[in-house]
Amino acid sequence: MISINQAQLIRGSKTLLDETSLTIYPGHKVGLVGANGTGKSSLLALILGKISLDKGDISVPAGWQIATVAQETPALEVSALEYVIDGDVEYRELEKQLHQAQADDDGNAIAHLHGKIDAIGGYAIHARAASLLAGLGFSEAEQSNPVKSFSGGWRMRLNLAQALLCRSDLLLLDEPTNHLDLDTMYWLEGWIKSYQGTLILISHDRDFIDGIVTEIIHLENQKLNYYKGNYTAFERIRAERMAQQQVAFERQQKERAHMQSFVDRFRYKASKAKQAQSRLKALERMTELLPSQADSPFHMAFKAPETLPNPLVTMEQVSVGYGDKEILNSVHLNLVPGARIGLLGRNGAGKSTLIKLLSEELSPMKGKYETNPGLNIGYFAQHQLESLRLDDTPLQHLSRLAPTTREQELRNFLGCYGFNGDMVLSPVRPFSGGEKARLVLALLVWQRPNLLLLDEPTNHLDLEMRHALTMALQSFEGAMIIVSHDRHLLRLSCSDYYLVDGGKVQSFDGDLDDYHQWLLDAAKAANKEEVGQDAAKPAQDKKLQKRLEAELRQKLSPLKKVQLKLEKEQQRSSSRLSELEEMLADMSLYDAENKAKLTQVLNERTKLTQALEESEMEWLEVQESIEEIEQEVRSAL
Repeated sequence: MISINQAQLIRGSKTLLDETSLTIYPGHKVGLVGANGTGKSSLLALILGKISLDKGDISVPAGWQIATVAQETPALEVSALEYVIDGDVEYRELEKQLHQAQADDDGNAIAHLHGKIDAIGGYAIHARAASLLAGLGFSEAEQSNPVKSFSGGWRMRLNLAQALLCRSDLLLLDEPTNHLDLDTMYWLEGWIKSYQGTLILISHDRDFIDGIVTEIIHLENQKLNYYKGNYTAFERIRAERMAQQQVAFERQQKERAHMQSFVDRFRYKASKAKQAQSRLKALERMTELLPSQADSPFHMAFKAPETLPNPLVTMEQVSVGYGDKEILNSVHLNLVPGARIGLLGRNGAGKSTLIKLLSEELSPMKGKYETNPGLNIGYFAQHQLESLRLDDTPLQHLSRLAPTTREQELRNFLGCYGFNGDMVLSPVRPFSGGEKARLVLALLVWQRPNLLLLDEPTNHLDLEMRHALTMALQSFEGAMIIVSHDRHLLRLSCSDYYLVDGGKVQSFDGDLDDYHQWLLDAAKAANKEEVGQDAAKPAQDKKLQKRLEAELRQKLSPLKKVQLKLEKEQQRSSSRLSELEEMLADMSLYDAENKAKLTQVLNERTKLTQALEESEMEWLEVQESIEEIEQEVRSAL
């Protein structure tokens, strides 16, 4: 188990942990939550041994294998599949040793290493890596592409696949759902649920946490606070505790005020000085209770749009795509004020293409596409974070949109998004992804749109800001279309879902659970179709397959016979060796009168052991020949 005792952790001038303890038991799945900057990632670094406590103790079982997601991916020429396999350092080391043993023609080492590789599942590692990549959205063709050909988000998926591939006792995941779409989220959630080791998960997706963890560790006030249950249970229990704390706080404040009043009135009067001094000491000793208050620094709200024309957008038989390539066709969609639409569909189906059409980044290829003159679009997408002027401050960004508005009003508005004090006058360049996303959202809200287009708006946002956005969307009066992997946001914000699939955009009759079932059914149908296609191959291909299979059997027959003969010899040798070992275990064999018999038994054991090793080496050579022939036939097929 992981044990933290009376821990103190200081980073720079900030104390993250102070006199706090925690125990995480083997096999438990734990969610690590808390406001940004409270030390969640530092706690993972502490467990990994990358940083040390300033005070106290931490104990992680010495024999545990720990898997975590690398934060950087170099631009490598190696294929995606091989890069993922590189994550299994033990397998790669054994593979390297095997190549060296083969070069040295060291039969004993080769046999020993084959056994080790088999014991760690090395012979199935390519299939496991391919399965993980497929689950994370990589097509079979993409798995052969070099790592450098993928964008940053897809490279992070490769790092995630590396971590999942490794055999581990402890899995540390820090925001694994960033850059994932909804389909991949469902797959990853299912994979983690079946994970048998200990899990510590940091995530800002409450539905994802809810579906996986059974315990919550909340970092607050430099303490590690334990809660039994998932995130929803944690919120309920914490709310109850905060309500109780508020009552205690208010009672304490009254007591403090009464005591302070007595001290102020009588501390300088001789007749009351002793009593006043006593109360002053009691006041100093009184434990300071924190008031129960919403700890979120964000207060996001959409103002009513200046106009709400109806309809906002009209589409009939619209086609859209890139260049000459059509992605969506025959799209029929009318957007009116109050429409709250969530777009569903697999990765690459065209959800973002539809958003880009509505945002006027793309033009329709054909069909009727009309927008109301009063349309005012508010568009959020991840690439817009790159459009921020990095040397400008949040205040300068907002001032460009509102040159006549008083500075204090702009500051107050930015403060609702967490830009307070010096931060409002700081250049954007060093801001985190979450801080930049908050600024883009603030600029969007200020413009009072009547059509809101949100393409993965919660990437990089923490739980508090996600909650603020979700609550703000409740009162938005215009039309909105959302693409998101955050199921909590979709459930609370959308009243209708549209499915983008097969080049079509159609109303989806169901909720997110129905969509998950649709994905499962579609996967089953695809597997059946693949089987059906195999069964429907032309007769000529069948004849070729039968001929090649016959040739394979003919080529393998003599090799199989040699293997069978070797296996029988090995069985006889092993049985005889067992008999000899039993004889050697008889202490009477070592008496002087049995010296000749002892020598005979030892000589026979030596010869049999050598013969068995030679037979095993010959068997391995025959097996390699068989595999080479089978590979040639598979390539021909």
